[in-house]
Amino acid sequence: MRFSCYNLDDNQLLEIYTSLLMPRLIEEKMLILLRQGKISKWFSGIGQEAIAVGVALALQEDEYILPMHRNLGIFTTRKVPLNRLFAQWQGKASGFTKGRDRSFHFGTQDHNIVGMISHLGPQMGIADGIALASKLRNEKKVTAVFTGEGGTSEGDFHEALNVAAVWQLPVIFCVENNGYGLSTPINEQYNCKKLVHRAVGYGMDGHTINGNNIIDVYTKVSQLAQEMRENPRPVLIEFETFRMRGHEEASGTKYVPPELLEQWARLDPVDNFKDFLIAKGILSQQRNDTLSKALHQQIDEAWETANTEPPIESTAAQELADVYAPYQPVEVAAGNVTENLRFIDAVSAGLRQCMERHDNLVLMGQDIAEYGGVFKITEGFVERFGKARVRNTPICESAIVEAGYGLAVNGYKAVVEMQFADFASSGFNPIVNLLAKSHYRWGQAADVVVRMPCGAGVGAGPFHSQTNEAWFAHTPGLKVVYPAFPVDAKGLLIAAIEDPNPVMFFEHKALYRTIRQEVAINYYNLPLGKAAVIAQGEKATVVTYGAGVHWALDVLPHFPAGTIDIIDLRTLIPMDLETIKASISKTGRALILTEDSNMGSIASDIAARLGEECFELLDAPVKRVASLDTAVPFAERLENIYLPKERLITALTALLNY
Repeated sequence: MRFSCYNLDDNQLLEIYTSLLMPRLIEEKMLILLRQGKISKWFSGIGQEAIAVGVALALQEDEYILPMHRNLGIFTTRKVPLNRLFAQWQGKASGFTKGRDRSFHFGTQDHNIVGMISHLGPQMGIADGIALASKLRNEKKVTAVFTGEGGTSEGDFHEALNVAAVWQLPVIFCVENNGYGLSTPINEQYNCKKLVHRAVGYGMDGHTINGNNIIDVYTKVSQLAQEMRENPRPVLIEFETFRMRGHEEASGTKYVPPELLEQWARLDPVDNFKDFLIAKGILSQQRNDTLSKALHQQIDEAWETANTEPPIESTAAQELADVYAPYQPVEVAAGNVTENLRFIDAVSAGLRQCMERHDNLVLMGQDIAEYGGVFKITEGFVERFGKARVRNTPICESAIVEAGYGLAVNGYKAVVEMQFADFASSGFNPIVNLLAKSHYRWGQAADVVVRMPCGAGVGAGPFHSQTNEAWFAHTPGLKVVYPAFPVDAKGLLIAAIEDPNPVMFFEHKALYRTIRQEVAINYYNLPLGKAAVIAQGEKATVVTYGAGVHWALDVLPHFPAGTIDIIDLRTLIPMDLETIKASISKTGRALILTEDSNMGSIASDIAARLGEECFELLDAPVKRVASLDTAVPFAERLENIYLPKERLITALTALLNY
């Protein structure tokens, strides 16, 4: 292998070699420890170290890198303490995830590293968000993100590259092409000659680099990074390399032809660079032995520190306490000066006042800029706040949720609008596996609100009418808010944006222009997790939310005054069970009303909790009233059959007569 030193002096070359040697020596030790059962799993990067080390050296220390599970050299080059790194691999308390995640599934803000999730693709979009934050602050910073050749087939990869190109974000997309996605060779992964050719389709620069040549990696990435700091734009780099071990150690390499392993062994990045330095007289064998011994000592001492640390201890209370980022809201009361607003206007007013109050808040969604969104909620926002903060997005829900998370990682708040709640299915993975798990996994708050225009009753059919809150209420780490009135819509939306945790904010489309209320004109918030009792009665309790609140109010005149308590949950997660229990202790009967289909709905969970915790208070079985277990139909009469409103009076009467 040929090396060109460019303008690097001997000391710089030795520093590069030291950085390259460290992860190799750690790997060799870890493979021994794996066989001894002292670590549980290992994803080897032997043969690929030059890429991680070269990129890490090329970037400034405060520039973010998003590595994969074969990029040990990023962590060592960024000087992550080895004892903490080793503790992480053993699930010890001094690791980075409190024993909650393994190997390289972690990040550390102290070293500007954001760890991966196993789905691979989402970190591409996160890099977009981090780079966007840097660009908004005019910081002249780049972000580097890694994936393998197999990961380039994921939709998130394509979405993220497209967003980065459209928004001209300074992201270095690093593809480590090591020949195999686990055991599947590249000829079964893609049909283009080189992955770098895809850059042309996205309108970005693309480069192919010999990933085993540390000098080529370092110098080329350094050059590109400096250009991108001055002229922000994305770049795709395909690093050609080879993985000398299995995908993970248990996989082995039987699927690799022996001659291919022999060919790449001759191109080993560490051995070749060492031989080059010795041939140039920059390094002697004695000096190399001395250096290796010193690094071995560092590694052994760090391992001993981690290994002697006792197994991690915790309690259920401690685990539950870390699901959400700690947050103590500051109450801002609604004033006495009001204006009569529709539900949709209250949402718009809350968004606008949050944009005024939080300079670091960015709105993202399809058609939300000049067009004002399909419901016109953000109409006029571009003129008031500018396109940098009110951003039209390509049709790529997954990448935009990921970009929202990246913004949060880099000090911003994000509100992502799903044009319809149904479309959240296209962004489901980053919502439930990235936003929801972030704080519990590595202590990083995901300060993202996802707005969800939802619901039937407007003749929109199966793909624009779902109320899918149960998908997200099932996922620990998300908060779920579902207001029924304009006052609540504004105050709860403001509270959701203030909260550093991820919030799914449901807005029922049928309420947008049909429900009006006097709403305080000032900026105010309402507490998440507090239900409202909106009707008082002694005989039965109706627990509901969203459009169901209005259906319950509509049937109230069919029963004697003082018969029914109506509880508007307002927030589903956290849920105000105490208010529900207090009502049932008075009425002895409960009906749970939801627009969602019965199976797997929030109503099922509430009914189960009441059966477990309020059994002795109940004079009748808990009743559930929900939509049919079908998709939402289009025709008005079919939609009326689907929705539970027409069945509510019968169900309530049966409950009262039980």
